[in-house]
Amino acid sequence: MSVFSRGTASRSRVRTVIGGIAIAGASALVLAGCAGGGGTAEPSEPAAPTEDLALKIGTILPQTGSLSFLGPPEEAGVGLAAQEVNDYADTSGVTIDDIVWGDSGDTDNKAYATTIQTLISEGVTAAIGAASSGVTKLFLDDAVAAGIITFSPANTSLDFTSWDDNGLYWRTAPSDTLQGEVLGNLLAEDGHSNVAVLYQNDSYGTGLNDVFQEVFTGTGGTIVEEQSYNTGDTTFDAQISALLASNPDAILLITFDEIYTIGPALLAAGYPADQLYLVDGNLKNFGSDAKWPAAASMEGAKGTTPAGPIEADEEFQTAVSDWWVAEGNEKLTDFSYANESYDAVILLALASLAAGSTEPADVAAKLQEVSGGSGDGEKCTTYAECVDIILGGGVADYDGKSGPVTFDENGDPTEATVGIFQFGADNLFERIG
Repeated sequence: MSVFSRGTASRSRVRTVIGGIAIAGASALVLAGCAGGGGTAEPSEPAAPTEDLALKIGTILPQTGSLSFLGPPEEAGVGLAAQEVNDYADTSGVTIDDIVWGDSGDTDNKAYATTIQTLISEGVTAAIGAASSGVTKLFLDDAVAAGIITFSPANTSLDFTSWDDNGLYWRTAPSDTLQGEVLGNLLAEDGHSNVAVLYQNDSYGTGLNDVFQEVFTGTGGTIVEEQSYNTGDTTFDAQISALLASNPDAILLITFDEIYTIGPALLAAGYPADQLYLVDGNLKNFGSDAKWPAAASMEGAKGTTPAGPIEADEEFQTAVSDWWVAEGNEKLTDFSYANESYDAVILLALASLAAGSTEPADVAAKLQEVSGGSGDGEKCTTYAECVDIILGGGVADYDGKSGPVTFDENGDPTEATVGIFQFGADNLFERIG
């Protein structure tokens, strides 16, 4: 399948939120020793590539299921990056001529089970996905056994840091340690002291909830009620009643699509929207969503999600949306994890070039280096700049659309940003930090 043809076949610790911007960088993480040094050597003329490298990748991203709203920006990020790699192929020798697009679905509809086997049989170097940590856990061992790279733009579960993956699992999204700390500090700085939490009872929900509660209570706050639900549940009356009965001054909702039931129910019961807090799994532009009741105003509600640096790259978002539209789709209104998806593909292409190979193990062995996590490389912010450094005999240290990345030995980014967003009267959110 052509890279230009999309088919269906187939979250590092910080203790404070400064100025509304939540950043986990090498210094904040006390991981400065892991960061690339940013070489200062004068660049030389890039050499001709020694061989052509046809890199084959596949996607296992949510076209269906409870995270399907993340699919379009993620797939568009992948497609745009592949297009840029191909645009520079005459110089680099690296091409991505074939993307095998696939659906991850979710733990309920299990689309991932068919997709991962398709990607393995197609002989991809890397599978981009999944978005859901719970879904990735269900196929990761199969991918590792098959010897292919799994590269997620959105997995945040803490469990992946210590997964037995033979060095084949990588992610551009920071673990939930970061988002949980940002949330804890945000609610405390907003003046809340008695908070109730409703969370999804899976690795994502429990991990994020645990970190949030540790940080929030560490600031002197109190968790006055804690409720959970299981994937597939459709009725939340008991949980909502318990939350409201605890008389909290804020409620944190760690959910996926269940927000469509839980959010309106809380608002209908009279709970103030400006005391609701959302997370990456449910932060959506409800004002442009036909599934959201028009009378359910979220004005003042806040949410967090991993994002690029606060200086919004409108040019990048326009390019991502234009790629998506060119595929016959409507303009993107949500760009969640587009940055991380784009960076995943760029890093794979750079690692392939640095390795002189498209073999998964060879590519994986270079991913930490090209991210700046090892090798004392020279900083570069575009694919072309990084290619020229590598072809000139140097080591590239890519700082991408999602941030510096800087992988550690576990495949986790050690420098990342979590954005803070707030809903307006139109039920659309804007970044405030």
